Amino acid sequence: MGNLAEILGRAARGVFPPADGGVTVVPQHSARDAGVLAFTAHSVVFTDEDPAWVHDSLRALDCDDLAATMHPRFLAAFMARTGRTTDTIDVMLVGEPLPGRPSLELSEIDDPAHPRVVSSRRRRDDVRVWAAPGGLLVLGRGIGGRLEVAVEVAEEVRHRGLGRELVAAARQLAGEPVWAQVSAGNARSLRAFQAAGYRPVGSEALFTVR
Repeated sequence: MGNLAEILGRAARGVFPPADGGVTVVPQHSARDAGVLAFTAHSVVFTDEDPAWVHDSLRALDCDDLAATMHPRFLAAFMARTGRTTDTIDVMLVGEPLPGRPSLELSEIDDPAHPRVVSSRRRRDDVRVWAAPGGLLVLGRGIGGRLEVAVEVAEEVRHRGLGRELVAAARQLAGEPVWAQVSAGNARSLRAFQAAGYRPVGSEALFTVR
């Protein structure tokens, strides 16, 4: 099946692991990132732990869930085993690169103290930041070396489509597929990404060092 980067690269092209109820364990792409990706009826666990531990832990759940890797008991065992922590289970979305230039007025900036930039640099490498009137666009290398986007829209200009414009601009700036991680409960953000042409491909739980 290949390494993590190859699995994600194929998923970006719409080629997914077989929907056979299986679990594939691959090594971490970096020391920073470990976690679980759940596609349709197939999960990928990326960790430097013993693959036998992963499979034994899943069997111990004694459940027939096709996404057992996202079961709270397995995620808790993963944290206990690795000493890592996690936030939410996110929806994975991906958007193909778009031709042309963004219609938004964007200025690349260097603002390392901005909370969104601080958060991105904890999770990503090669972070770049653009500002637009009322918004911020961040691109950086995350899981498996994939290009990930994060945006922020000021409260006073929300509900005007700026979030959708920002994530669409990311597809024009990138020159390669752009990935997003969105909490399943963040319906507003999910709608913005889908309106900008991103498609959901699975879910993920990212484990980071405490």
